[in-house]
Amino acid sequence: MAAVLSRRVLCAARWPLVTDSPVPTLLLVRGKKTATWWDEHLSEENKDFMKHMARVEYDAMTASKLNPLKDEPWPIKPWAPGSSRVGLIAVKLGMVPLWTKSGEKHAVTMLQVQDCHVIKYTPKEEYNNKCALLTVGGKNVSPFHKSEEVMEFYSEAGVPPKQKISKFKVSDNAILKPGTPLYAAHFRPGQYVDVTAKTIGKGFQGVMKRWGYSGQPASHGQTKTHRRPGAIAAGNPARVFPGTKMPGLLGNVYRTSYALKVWRINTTKNIIYVKGSVPGHTNCLVKVTDTTLAVRQQGFENLPFPTFFADGDEELPEDLYDEEVFQFSEPSVNYS
Repeated sequence: MAAVLSRRVLCAARWPLVTDSPVPTLLLVRGKKTATWWDEHLSEENKDFMKHMARVEYDAMTASKLNPLKDEPWPIKPWAPGSSRVGLIAVKLGMVPLWTKSGEKHAVTMLQVQDCHVIKYTPKEEYNNKCALLTVGGKNVSPFHKSEEVMEFYSEAGVPPKQKISKFKVSDNAILKPGTPLYAAHFRPGQYVDVTAKTIGKGFQGVMKRWGYSGQPASHGQTKTHRRPGAIAAGNPARVFPGTKMPGLLGNVYRTSYALKVWRINTTKNIIYVKGSVPGHTNCLVKVTDTTLAVRQQGFENLPFPTFFADGDEELPEDLYDEEVFQFSEPSVNYS
């Protein structure tokens, strides 16, 4: 039975009529490009089987990358002043409250690292002769809607296709081998991070919502100008200056929240709790990096460098807390 795995890749999936194996075999043959939907010529049973086999294969690929340094390991270099580590791609889950030992309540955002891997390493000689480049991908997706060229890009690193990829500038002593997994323990409580994401798109909005204008008076001669911007140019010069705040599209642009403190890290679920709000809607993908503000970069030498390896010598508890965070397992009142 002919099957199309993507709009551009023609494949074939065959069910054996007589076989000794309890699991049907799946034969994939790549051919010429086509605009046909990948499941157009598949039965429901065959389509479900292909999805199941792809999921099983990618789960095995992800599990086999727990220690990529055992196979032709790359040398691990120590931290040095001016070093720049790689960042992560995480999913914004939402906001929850958190209390400190002094009784203060803080709103924190939960960012979960899902299937984050290093995909490609670009030496500085091929980039800008100043710093190296690491391409990182996050959150596995279905391969049936990816082109053959894109699938070859991921197969070189031996990782499943990702929903989002980003490039991070790193120093020469912080490079990582393609296929290396990245975890939430890459960061530690008490440090500060920068979070970049695309803001929520609001569409075309007026000046009151877009720029916070107060609008025109509600009475006293005003007719249909209550939410208008008012005069935008005077007689001299008789023109509108570039950059004048006008109605237009609001949101749907990349924004960065700088120097957000990490309050807590869950090493089991790979969740990072950062202070305050971050750009983007719920379930959007964000970039998390070490902060670039010099006043918040103290203690970088104590972070895992170049990253945290799950099968290394360091064993971490399920939850890591900042020293100021109140833990509910501790008593709230101490009697002397």
